[in-house]
Amino acid sequence: MRKNILLIGGSHGIGFEIALKLYSEHNIYIASRTSENLGNLEVTHIPYDVSKDSIDMTLLPETIDGFVYCPGSINLKPFHMLTPEVFEQDMQINFLSLVKTVHCLLPKLKKAPQASLVFFSTVAVKVGMPYHTSIAAAKGAIEGFAKALAAEYAPQFRVNVIAPSLTDTSLAKRLLANDKKKELMDARHPLKRVGSPEDVAHIAGFLLTDQSSWITGQVIGVDGGMSTLNIG
Repeated sequence: MRKNILLIGGSHGIGFEIALKLYSEHNIYIASRTSENLGNLEVTHIPYDVSKDSIDMTLLPETIDGFVYCPGSINLKPFHMLTPEVFEQDMQINFLSLVKTVHCLLPKLKKAPQASLVFFSTVAVKVGMPYHTSIAAAKGAIEGFAKALAAEYAPQFRVNVIAPSLTDTSLAKRLLANDKKKELMDARHPLKRVGSPEDVAHIAGFLLTDQSSWITGQVIGVDGGMSTLNIG
């Protein structure tokens, strides 16, 4: 059965890879600031900036079966260099805008037989890492919200979180700017490489389909083993 799946921020990176994986079998709606990279992809694009817009509900179908929230940030600095305003900004883009969007979509999600919601966290919530105070706080809020939402709306909704380690997207380009930096980041992971957008999209696609119909309230690490393995 073709599902109606809405991706917030799906014109590049992980969101784009999810769209590529699913568009041939499902109806994909992408709400993002730009439509770059979408080209001839058979999806519906909706202009939407989560930081300031309200999503145009008239451009969406009556029923939404799957929802993915992709916007995020990476502010990796020592705590003393991070102002309270930076924490507020990270919380806004990662968490509060997610809450706003989900709240608006509730009527359409409730019409699905069992909607699947997928959010993104970071390995740094489970594993304390220096210079991650702001992003870990914002993503930690997502994990708590997702579990509470999953409990409140079960069995009507399934809500799961993917917690990647460093993934080779435009958001991480500063951390992977040259071969030396990439080699260092690769070496930090037990599987000796940083993640690709496809690595994460495979798991997101699985969570959006009925193949994962008995999975909810989970935080799934897609992190090259970083959150659970210590290889010295």
